[in-house]
Amino acid sequence: MDIETFHAYCIAKKGVEETFPFDEVTLVFKVMGKMFALTSLKEEVFRVNLKCDPEKALELREEYPSIIPGWHMNKKHWNTVYFEDGLEDNLLIELIDHSYDLVVKGLKKKDRALLADLD
Repeated sequence: MDIETFHAYCIAKKGVEETFPFDEVTLVFKVMGKMFALTSLKEEVFRVNLKCDPEKALELREEYPSIIPGWHMNKKHWNTVYFEDGLEDNLLIELIDHSYDLVVKGLKKKDRALLADLD
């Protein structure tokens, strides 16, 4: 999956905004103000940090060399995924959805209700 496809998929999800909170090259996708994916726009290698259930994160890292502990993130809850390193698009979509869903699950009840009401 290339960065354009990744961007289109993330931004189409309900309640998502793209931001640059750290600098002008680190693209962050947030749902209801909470981060679920981030990537650098200046790196030669396209990699994305995605939130992940800790047990699933360990399993993924064992199974796929292209998935490593989250770079500059809490390594228990975040993975860095090399998107153009041979992983199937359906797996990448599953990982994006998993990250998004984890963040939504952790939102305050009020924010989950607001998200549900969005068109």
